[in-house]
Amino acid sequence: MGLAAISYDPVPMLAAFAARRGIAFPLLSDAGSATITRFGILNTTVPASNQLYGYPFPGTFIVNRESIVTSRFFEEAYQERNTITSVLVRLGGRVDVSGTKTSAPHADITSFVTDRIAAPGTHFSLVLDVVPGKGVHVYAPDASGYRPIALTVQRQANLVVRAAQFPKSEDYFFKPLKEHVPVFSKPFRLIQDLALDSSRAAEAALKDITTMTIAASLEYQACDDKVCFSPQSVPLSWTIEVKPLDRERIPKQ
Repeated sequence: MGLAAISYDPVPMLAAFAARRGIAFPLLSDAGSATITRFGILNTTVPASNQLYGYPFPGTFIVNRESIVTSRFFEEAYQERNTITSVLVRLGGRVDVSGTKTSAPHADITSFVTDRIAAPGTHFSLVLDVVPGKGVHVYAPDASGYRPIALTVQRQANLVVRAAQFPKSEDYFFKPLKEHVPVFSKPFRLIQDLALDSSRAAEAALKDITTMTIAASLEYQACDDKVCFSPQSVPLSWTIEVKPLDRERIPKQ
């Protein structure tokens, strides 16, 4: 099995792009968008008279060894793209990315960013693997009346903060109050989706920026069966490389 990419662009354009970007795997030309149409993803919002007619709705299919589509990820705008690493992480797959370990009160945290390089429109994720201390639990986001765990990403220009993904919580029965509370007492993974703004204004603003540092704080309160400990705010940060989009459609003369 090998890797190949397919688009509606003609062969000369794909050949020039592959040479310019140093791409070694095959780039296939889908003449008349025939394959795009068979997949049912032809962008029907573009009229046939438009010179851009023929491109697909942007998305990613995950196919198993039996050639069966098991998952689909589609973006709302053509200018946006999920990275395959962030897709695999959201599906629970293993990725070969090194993490940073942080020992916090009553919890150990290993964190990483799925992609070290991003361009305007790139969707990527922050990943936190949290291991609560022995006999300790932290409250899940939907816990009412308690301080739930949350990752707060520092806002900055051209960075879009999307929804965070938590696993299913456990039910904790607190006998003294006879109440059931959603918690995490076993190791769990928090995934925070981010994107670089895909607007033309953001692309222009990012043109001369080569790196971006993303700062965040993990806030939680740990408890055991008898004591609730002081609330914690753990500072975290990741740095990514920012690359401009390649908008050259034909080779420069």
